Amino acid sequence: MRKMMIVGALAVAALALGFGGCDEMKMDHAGMGGAAHANMWSGVNRAVAVIYPTKGNAASGVIYFDTMGDHVHVHGEVKGLTPNSTHGFHIHEFGDSSSDDGTAAGGHYNPEGHPHAGPTAAMHHAGDLGNITADASGVAKVDEMITGITVAGMMDPIIGRGVVVHAAPDDLKTQPTGAAGARIGVGVIGVAKNP
Repeated sequence: MRKMMIVGALAVAALALGFGGCDEMKMDHAGMGGAAHANMWSGVNRAVAVIYPTKGNAASGVIYFDTMGDHVHVHGEVKGLTPNSTHGFHIHEFGDSSSDDGTAAGGHYNPEGHPHAGPTAAMHHAGDLGNITADASGVAKVDEMITGITVAGMMDPIIGRGVVVHAAPDDLKTQPTGAAGARIGVGVIGVAKNP
């Protein structure tokens, strides 16, 4: 009986030490979290999303995200659209293209909890990129400067998020989606090779 009590006491002491060590490790990790993040991503100034069509659609393309001072230059093109059509274009919360309708990408990327609006509004989702418009050939050229996000910085980083092209225009006011309709193209934002 005494032997069992000693073994039990040793086990409790070991658990206490173990958990104490874990807490210290957690505290150390939390304390250096910001610096570790900054160091890990300091050289990442460019991201890319390859957009693939969702089931039954044809939207595809390549979009680049380049750090330009306090802006992110969003540029590239989306093809396979209806000629002269306009489409909502957003960064979504998850870099997940596993569903055939694009819903695995979740909602708009909105870490600040702002209302949905256009990208130049004082208050808007970080992922609100507005609309893209196709030409007579069904190709939309994307070229805009966006504030309120970073490629891989400490403030609202977009690496690992999703990009979605919607079937309808974003009205820039309906909450929380802009009434932009179904998702016709989805891409995952990843680290890009610098040009």
